[in-house]
Amino acid sequence: MNRRKFISNSGLAGAASLLPLGALGRSNITPGGHRPWRETSPETGPVFSGNPPSGSRKFKLGLQLFTVNDDMNRDPLGTLKAVQAMGYEDFEIYGFDPEPVTYYGLEAARLRSSLDTLGLTVSSGHYGFSTFFDAPEDRMRWFTDRCIQGALALGSPYITWPWLAPDYRTAENYRKLAGMLNRIGEQVKAAGLGFAYHNHGFEFEAAGEVTPYELLLRETDPELVKLQMDLYWVVHAGRTTPQQLVSEHPGRFVMWHIKDMDTRTRDYTELGNGSIHYPNILPDPDASGLEYYYIEQGGNFASSPLESVAASAAYFKEHVQGYFE
Repeated sequence: MNRRKFISNSGLAGAASLLPLGALGRSNITPGGHRPWRETSPETGPVFSGNPPSGSRKFKLGLQLFTVNDDMNRDPLGTLKAVQAMGYEDFEIYGFDPEPVTYYGLEAARLRSSLDTLGLTVSSGHYGFSTFFDAPEDRMRWFTDRCIQGALALGSPYITWPWLAPDYRTAENYRKLAGMLNRIGEQVKAAGLGFAYHNHGFEFEAAGEVTPYELLLRETDPELVKLQMDLYWVVHAGRTTPQQLVSEHPGRFVMWHIKDMDTRTRDYTELGNGSIHYPNILPDPDASGLEYYYIEQGGNFASSPLESVAASAAYFKEHVQGYFE
């Protein structure tokens, strides 16, 4: 199913028509040089119809490796081969150690060699910035430099701040965080890489006159700090919608996390098993500035992490992937 038919069938056509034509027609080349496939009509601009030529799909099927973290720690290469067989081609990395610059105990260069051999890529990583929140600024710069070394070794175009520890979640600290993100983004950009912030649900809870997420959007420089939208947490919080965020801040949401929400507990679950109907909530990827997306499930596995990511991949390819083509 192509994206135009997907939007029409899911009731998104009206929402898509409200987006600026410039945003819909933008040629979006990722840091890795990946150019989206589209047909172009002189009369109407981009036309998303049919199937893209073989080997030129706009997005690779991505997986956040925290989902299979235990498996990666036990057997990283075997796990990568297993998820590759499910159709995953691109990853957001986890398991970083800054002292030796390793991932899952493997030197970054060795892991990169294995990825290259398998034809796999890493486009982003979640790094433990929150640990250094109260550290002297030179320690944060040191840690950021180590993250840069790792990302460059892996060929990963993005470094992502994934989490703020509960003890730091105050109105004053969110303002401190905004300045910190700008400084880290400047350091990362100087190395030729992109920097992004990943949301959870707590950023949408009241903290003064505005929510923390509104503050971060307002106080961070869009040229230095991009955003990785976790669609599950946006829906879970219920304060706004992914479509509204993109319409208000077009071009800034360069990555998405895609996961489902258990209908009873509201915990994570496999795609297709929960309450999030993605055809109804997905923003326009071009207006978003989307470059990469990752399927993720942080827990609550029906059986095992590997079986869950296999089920999610199968559902995604049948019911959602056409939206991105």
